[in-house]
Amino acid sequence: MINLTIDNKKISAKENKTILEVALENDIYIPNLCFHPDLKPESACRLCTVEIEGRRGISTACDTQIHEGMVVKTKTDKLQNHRKNLIWLTLSELPKDVPLNSQLKKVVEYIGTKELLSNYAPKEKNLPILSDEPLFVRDMNKCILCGRCVSICQEARETGVIGFANRGIDSIITTAEDKPLAESGCKFCLACVEVCPSGALTDVPSRQFDESNKIEREKKIVPCKGSCPAGTNAAHYIRLISEEKYQDAYEVNKEISPLVAVLGRVCFHPCETDCKRNDVTDPISIRALKRFVAEKDNGRWKDKLKIAPNTNKKVAIIGSGPAGLTAGWFLRTKGHSVTIFEADEKPGGMMRTAIPKYRLPREILDSEIKEIENIGVKIELNKRIIYPDKLLENFDAVYIAIGTSDTMTMRVPGNDNPKVIDGLSLLRSINNDEKIDVGKKIGVVGGGNVAMDVARCLLREGIDTTVIYRRSREQMPATYEEIEEAMNEGVNFKFLNNPIEINDSNKKDKLDVKCIKMKLGEPDSSGRKRPIPIEGSEYDWELDKLVMAIGQKSDVPDEYGLEKDKWNNIKTNDDLSTKKKGVFAGGDVVSGPASVIEAINFGRIGASSIDKYLGGNGNIDQNFVEKDEPNTCLGRDIKFAGKKRKPVKTIPLKDREHNYKEVELNFDESVAKGEADRCLTCQLRLKISKAPFPPKKKEK
Repeated sequence: MINLTIDNKKISAKENKTILEVALENDIYIPNLCFHPDLKPESACRLCTVEIEGRRGISTACDTQIHEGMVVKTKTDKLQNHRKNLIWLTLSELPKDVPLNSQLKKVVEYIGTKELLSNYAPKEKNLPILSDEPLFVRDMNKCILCGRCVSICQEARETGVIGFANRGIDSIITTAEDKPLAESGCKFCLACVEVCPSGALTDVPSRQFDESNKIEREKKIVPCKGSCPAGTNAAHYIRLISEEKYQDAYEVNKEISPLVAVLGRVCFHPCETDCKRNDVTDPISIRALKRFVAEKDNGRWKDKLKIAPNTNKKVAIIGSGPAGLTAGWFLRTKGHSVTIFEADEKPGGMMRTAIPKYRLPREILDSEIKEIENIGVKIELNKRIIYPDKLLENFDAVYIAIGTSDTMTMRVPGNDNPKVIDGLSLLRSINNDEKIDVGKKIGVVGGGNVAMDVARCLLREGIDTTVIYRRSREQMPATYEEIEEAMNEGVNFKFLNNPIEINDSNKKDKLDVKCIKMKLGEPDSSGRKRPIPIEGSEYDWELDKLVMAIGQKSDVPDEYGLEKDKWNNIKTNDDLSTKKKGVFAGGDVVSGPASVIEAINFGRIGASSIDKYLGGNGNIDQNFVEKDEPNTCLGRDIKFAGKKRKPVKTIPLKDREHNYKEVELNFDESVAKGEADRCLTCQLRLKISKAPFPPKKKEK
């Protein structure tokens, strides 16, 4: 250990450290701008100068190592004046709008400014602001040439995209030959943005965040994880795939959900919508990579899964959809006895009754449900529960997860015609292999995934099918892939059209559907442009049947005796508890129609809350994969930015006729690894240390 004194404070520190490092470790702030804990000292800003007893002049604290008996002063008048001069010189070349929360602004406020050299005429840089490139804005007018961005790009990431150009007062930081970032090998890791102290490098406005809000910051920096309703760490498992650690990647998913293979097929992947790669070329195929590792699973996680000792507490779950199954899985791992009551003949809820087999093969669903049963979750079928209260006679808690099994109808004359069919009921019949007789020409009303599922199923039954939707294709809530595949398979579409009246036709067993054409007006409460009828554009459309697939709603029995909102959803507290003690609810029956991954998150929340209610700590997480530190060196790849997303292959159209074969094919290893290698590794930014800001001034 080295003994020294800084500002009359006696300190013991490890050798081979600098004065600045030791001072900051001991809550002695020395102003600095070019210093960063993760980088080699550059001593470029000269603000961290100190006086050392026995040494002439002043020294920079960031690159001066400590020695035994050293006596250091950091706040003399000489040093303070020196720093004010440097601050004045720095600001004289910068725009006046120094970002308020930047390190530079805080250092300026800490040191203070003074009038100096009144006859000096600052030379404005007038450099172009580069705001039309992916993910970050470069305003070199605000650059103070601290060199931190260059150091982290060249030393830490070893990408070497940016560097100093020109000499003296004409120095700037730019790419080689001033080429665009994408042509310079930039990997858009945004490390340079993270370490910039002056606001010269910033995230694009759409991806900026409040630095003081840790949760918001992490969600914005790693949007694939931040946008996942269940918080799946996609960035982690994509990195593991890139490293060819496929079982580890699967187990990262298994920590969050028992339905990994299901999600790999049906998740609506908001993570891909928010993926930063989208701003460069195309988003990472995150859902397809999830499926890839699910099919690589060797079951190793079973030896790692921990089931807590029996608590002698029993939980009843009503409904075996994704929310109920997930809640059951995690409650069982906490040592509770779990019984799921399912009204249908088979478990799975809407995953079985509403999602077609060409999207979710039943052997995949059955396999994952079997694993849930294998850990001790009991599933009782053909058990419709009308009075949840009565379950509390034999159970300690009840979780209601009955989903949204009722279909919404249009408020148009004739909507009660028997030739108007409920979309969910039709899907149930098809998925249960029941013979359907709906004629040869069908119209499907709606623009969501249920409408796409209905239309594609009818097509497989050899029926001429047309989807009618009152908005444009761009505004359809169905996923892009579902719309695209429906069109590829031959489903017809009537966009900007809407039924307004339904009547029996003069022809036997036919419907006469009166429709009207629409146009788009101003945005409504959903943010989408409101569809407006075009006067005088009415026309007749003759069909055999009309299928309503405009949305679902909850069908909560009044006997439940629970508070419901105007959409008939159960009202709950934040922890999913209801007004009845011991009764919880989650999934679509609380939120309204949502996705499988959102229902899974409800299952996780419900399991945690019920565990707490039963006396546990509510911690349902298990770690199957030991934490490891990612390689922060990205290396150079001049073609990286331009790498395109690999499409998910599908079976030929001719192989889809009159059958329900799974349409999507799995990635092979080379494609999966190549897709994972396209990741921007946004999570590395979270590993960058924070630069030392000045202490906040104490209020008087």
